[in-house]
Amino acid sequence: MSANATTEPTLAPGEIAKPNTGWIWKIFGVLVGITAVEFVFVFLMHPSTLRNSIFIVLTIMKAFFIVAEFMHLKHETKGLIWTILVPVSLLVWLLVALITEGSFVGEVMQNMFK
Repeated sequence: MSANATTEPTLAPGEIAKPNTGWIWKIFGVLVGITAVEFVFVFLMHPSTLRNSIFIVLTIMKAFFIVAEFMHLKHETKGLIWTILVPVSLLVWLLVALITEGSFVGEVMQNMFK
């Protein structure tokens, strides 16, 4: 059992425990706030690399928050967290490198046949 588990009062047979939905509403508020900031940047800034970068960073923040809270990664040991985060970050780095190289090759091919 987790070290941070709350101790529930003893329930009588057939009694249903009161749901603990406060943390869900807190998480909902944080996710709505980040999404609202994303919408502000997307709809008020002109299309640019800065706008896209801000949008991507906020989206990754939302994804990590969801994984930490709803997949309970926040409550795991540090070794397991690093075992998940290191390969994911290397995968993101690989995707950025492949997209960069692919766009460069695409531009070269377009200019070669002009």
